[in-house]
Amino acid sequence: MMKTLMKTRPSLLILSLLAATLGLGACAPIVVGGAMVGSALVATDRRTAGTQVEDETIELKAGANIKQQLGDKVHVSVNSYNRVVLLTGEATTAEARDQAGQIAGNVENAANVINELDVTPASSLTSRSNDVLIASKIKATLFNAQDLISSAFYVVVERGNVYLMGRVTEREANRATDLIRTISGVQKVVRCFDVISEDELARIVPPKKPDPAATQPSPQ
Repeated sequence: MMKTLMKTRPSLLILSLLAATLGLGACAPIVVGGAMVGSALVATDRRTAGTQVEDETIELKAGANIKQQLGDKVHVSVNSYNRVVLLTGEATTAEARDQAGQIAGNVENAANVINELDVTPASSLTSRSNDVLIASKIKATLFNAQDLISSAFYVVVERGNVYLMGRVTEREANRATDLIRTISGVQKVVRCFDVISEDELARIVPPKKPDPAATQPSPQ
């Protein structure tokens, strides 16, 4: 499993991501805007601190248990957001795919499992490199959208398929989906959001502080 916290300067972004890809294993989804990592991003995460820790623990336990019980039968990446577990990657058989989902579901605090494992050979290096490029485009697109907060979205890209997670409003979900669908290379968009109301968003996201420069009178 690979989680890429895409906070790199634009001029270095693609090169650094491609370099990281060369050392990946068979399954390499790319995570964009993952507010689980880094103290600055944790502060902007819409989950509680306790839930963030639980999600990290779910990922570690589910990944370890699947690896221990299924070995090379699956090449799986485990991502958890607000206790919803997303499995992506490949399985050698339908039985192995289903077993991976059951194992993940048995992990403590896992509330739901979205099993997106495909019964297919492991993805190629070319496919993983394409995923890195798609991920960089998604990050740039969400960051440049003035009506969205890019750190609210937890995005997994694998074989051109984009999986969207996060606590967002219906407005934010639709806007992000529409933007990402226009990006070259995206095969499909799968929404795994925890949809909240605008009122709930206003309660969990602190209001922006006014810009002092904007309130000062202009010189005569």
